Amino acid sequence: MFFIFDLETIPDIDFIRQVLNDPDSEEDKLLERASEELARNASGFLPPMYHRMVSWVGLWIENTGGPKQKVAWSGEDEKEGLLKIFDAIGTYKDFGLIHHNGKGFDIPVLTYRAMKHGLQMPVRMNDYDIRYRYSKHNVDLVDEFSNYGASSWPKLKHLGQLIGIPFKQTGEGNEVFAMYKRGELDLIEHYCYEDVMATYIVWLYFEFTAGHIPEDQFNNLRDRAMSKLEEIQSGPPK
Repeated sequence: MFFIFDLETIPDIDFIRQVLNDPDSEEDKLLERASEELARNASGFLPPMYHRMVSWVGLWIENTGGPKQKVAWSGEDEKEGLLKIFDAIGTYKDFGLIHHNGKGFDIPVLTYRAMKHGLQMPVRMNDYDIRYRYSKHNVDLVDEFSNYGASSWPKLKHLGQLIGIPFKQTGEGNEVFAMYKRGELDLIEHYCYEDVMATYIVWLYFEFTAGHIPEDQFNNLRDRAMSKLEEIQSGPPK
């Protein structure tokens, strides 16, 4: 079994204030300073340590590539969300992971936040099968497409454009904090679900291109996934 997942996060304002020793600045000014002093990239996007989780979505798929079960959480109580994702991940003993930049962001976020809240992650998350950079049990699409950094990392949205599929129709990552401040947690989870389905579709294309999935099976799984993606993009359930 494989677990395809994605997290949605917002800046951990309290922690950032503590790190920068800045209890009084307005939030916008604080984040501007954090981007300048704490980020390690030109975009100013903060490293995983400075984020807290507000939503996640996971999709269990069978080794044949077929989807089995969706699980999800969104809310204010991050500890609750961590317990739920760790419980979900622990459903199967020898699971694998599939994600887009999960090694660079999502998994470190889970590790940092588990430490913050005094929680234990599933033991499998630290097995050699998962930790080994070139593991086929922990598939990061940015590694697969870039040949582990030999080429540039592709954006998920651009991978969708390459194969003619419109991703990112319900929001962009930089909009999550604004949605959170408006209290739109359901919309954040819905946006996260679109990312997970997009990751699944790109993974299907990659597996077919690499010759790991027969054409008839690929066509069937792709059509089913596309139908679900279109349903997601039509809007969140009322």
